[in-house]
Amino acid sequence: MKRFSTPMGEFDLTRFPEDPRDRLLPWDAADEYLLRHLADPVAAADGTPAARADLGGSVVVVGDRWGALATALAAHRPAQITDSFLGQQATRANLARNGVAPDAVRLLSTRDTPPDRIDVLLVRVPKSLALLEDQLLRLAPAVHAGTVVVGAGKVTEIHTSTLRLFERILGPTRTSLAAKKARLIFCSPDPDLERGPNPWPLEYVLGDDAGPAAGLTVVNHAGVFCADRLDIGTRFFLHHLPRRHGAERVVDLGCGNGVLGTAAALANPDADVVFVDESHQAVASAEATFRANAGAGRAAEFTVGDGLSPVPDGSVDLVLNNPPFHSHQATTDTTARRMFTGARRVLRPGGELWVVGNRHLGYHVMLRKLFGNCEVVAGDPKFVVLRAVRR
Repeated sequence: MKRFSTPMGEFDLTRFPEDPRDRLLPWDAADEYLLRHLADPVAAADGTPAARADLGGSVVVVGDRWGALATALAAHRPAQITDSFLGQQATRANLARNGVAPDAVRLLSTRDTPPDRIDVLLVRVPKSLALLEDQLLRLAPAVHAGTVVVGAGKVTEIHTSTLRLFERILGPTRTSLAAKKARLIFCSPDPDLERGPNPWPLEYVLGDDAGPAAGLTVVNHAGVFCADRLDIGTRFFLHHLPRRHGAERVVDLGCGNGVLGTAAALANPDADVVFVDESHQAVASAEATFRANAGAGRAAEFTVGDGLSPVPDGSVDLVLNNPPFHSHQATTDTTARRMFTGARRVLRPGGELWVVGNRHLGYHVMLRKLFGNCEVVAGDPKFVVLRAVRR
C-alpha cells in the first residue's frame, strides 16, 4: 500500500491485484501534475492562462489507470471510463480503502454509453493512439464550448500526433511546460468541428502467411494490440497450434482479437472455447472475430476479467496464451506469472498450456518451476512456442 499526497488530501492506494512485493506505484507524475493543476491552474507553455475547472459540474475521467484520479476526485462524483477490468477493480478497492462510498464514482467501460453532458473532461493519455481516437470521438458529442478539457501523460507518451488528435476531434490544443517528466494538454472545444465517422473497429483478412488461419476475418476494436495487422508472435503461434479433436474445453487466455481461440474452434468443431481478457476492447474484438468466422450458431464464452479467476479448478483441457510483458510503460513478468499460475490451477490432469513468447523472456524457466516440465515445440530467432503439461 502506498500513500498518495494530493491537494485533495492523502490516500492509501494499491494496484490490483494487490501484491506487497510489487514496487510499481498505482499513480505517476502525470496524475500528480493533473491534480495540482485542478487545485491551482498552470499556464500553457506559450503563457496562455488555463481555464479553472469547475468540478461542480459533470466530471469525466478517462483512462485512470489504478483509480488514483477517481479516488482523489470522489467528492465531485466523477464518472470513470476505462478499458481495463483490473483498473476498475483497483478503483473499487481504493475507494473502499479510503472510506469512500462505492457509488461516489460511476464506473464505466470503454464499451458503455458515455455521459450525455461533460463539463470537465480529464484524459490520461493511453499508450494506444487508436484508443485515444476512439474515445475522443465517442465523447465529443457530450463536450460543449464551455467544457474544460485537460489531458495528462508522461513526456514520452505525448507526441505531436497526440496533440493533433485532440485538435482534430475536439478543438485548439496546446501543452503545459514539463514537470517531473510529465506534461498537461489543454484543449478548447469547438462544437462545430467536422470530425468525420469513427473508423473503429477495423477489419482485415489474414493472408497465406498466417498458415492454417489464412482467410480468417479479424475484427479489431481500438486499443487492441497491433490493431491494424496481426502481431508477429501470434502469426508464429498459428503455424504451431496443437491439433486436437473431440469434446474439450479450450481457453484463449489474454485473447486480444481472439484469433488463436477462433482458429482452435474452427480446427475442432467439438471444442468449447472460452475467450478471456482484462480489456473490454479486446473481448469485444474477440467476439466479433469469432462471429465473423464461426457464425452465429457456434457457442463460445467471452469474459472480461482478472485472468482465469472466474474459471473453476480442473475444468480446462487446453490453455492458449500469448502473455503481455508490459504494464503500461513498465516491463514486467508479473502478468505472465499470474497467467501461468492460473493455467496450472484450471487445467485437468493431463491438460496443456501452450505459450508463445519472445525468446529472451525465458518463460521456460518459470514454467518448469510451476509445472515441473516444459517442452519447446517450435522456435525461431525471436520467438518460442512452449508446452507445459499439468501432471
